[in-house]
Amino acid sequence: MAKMPGTIAPDSGRALTVLSAGAAQAAIGYLMEIFLQETGSQIQVTFAPAGSIVEKIHGGETADIVVLTDQSLQKLRQQGTIMPDTIIGIGRVGVGIAVREGQPIPDISTTESFRQVLLNAKSIVYADPRKGASSGIHFANVLERLGIQTAVQTKSHCLSGGYSVMEAVAAGSAEIGVQQATEIIPVKGVTLVGMLPSELQKVTTYTAGVMTTTTMPELARQFAGLAGKAAAKGCFDRFGFGLY
Repeated sequence: MAKMPGTIAPDSGRALTVLSAGAAQAAIGYLMEIFLQETGSQIQVTFAPAGSIVEKIHGGETADIVVLTDQSLQKLRQQGTIMPDTIIGIGRVGVGIAVREGQPIPDISTTESFRQVLLNAKSIVYADPRKGASSGIHFANVLERLGIQTAVQTKSHCLSGGYSVMEAVAAGSAEIGVQQATEIIPVKGVTLVGMLPSELQKVTTYTAGVMTTTTMPELARQFAGLAGKAAAKGCFDRFGFGLY
């Protein structure tokens, strides 16, 4: 899991820690800058697939803030891991398709045309379902629904998730990339072709909450409140939330 520390402010004690699903990476990076300006507090974020974060928490790893799919966060709340009154919505996002910048834009307007694009593609890359990546799990199901999982198996590659999928597309290592829109738009060198056809689409809601084990509850609540205000103002839309 990649760690992205915030800009270091004058030492004010332990850094506020955040465990975040990769789909919210750009949004959390935006919040980090504002939070640092407002409080001078240090922040350290660990980005990973949602399923991987849940496994880490079940294994005893803690943080002050957790950003996950709403379904996963609600389960943690029911287990007593998340403070119920701190849960706020970050946004909703769908799964999109991307190609390397400057490459022809394929037609994915219908289920059949999308199916043909996948069959004709020389290579396909998506986030690894085995690591708990939400978009990867869904895309694996899409391939099964389309009946082409065997046909594309040898040319499909799974990466750890986050921006690594789109970075492979930008580098020319893969022709087609499948990922949530929030992990496509911030990456330079790729073009968002469009979203999956509606009958194949999966819209995921991401939420944030404060862990019950936090030793910095007031600061953690302040960060969660800032996220809630930013979401209400539509500040995350430019990162891909609201696309589906």
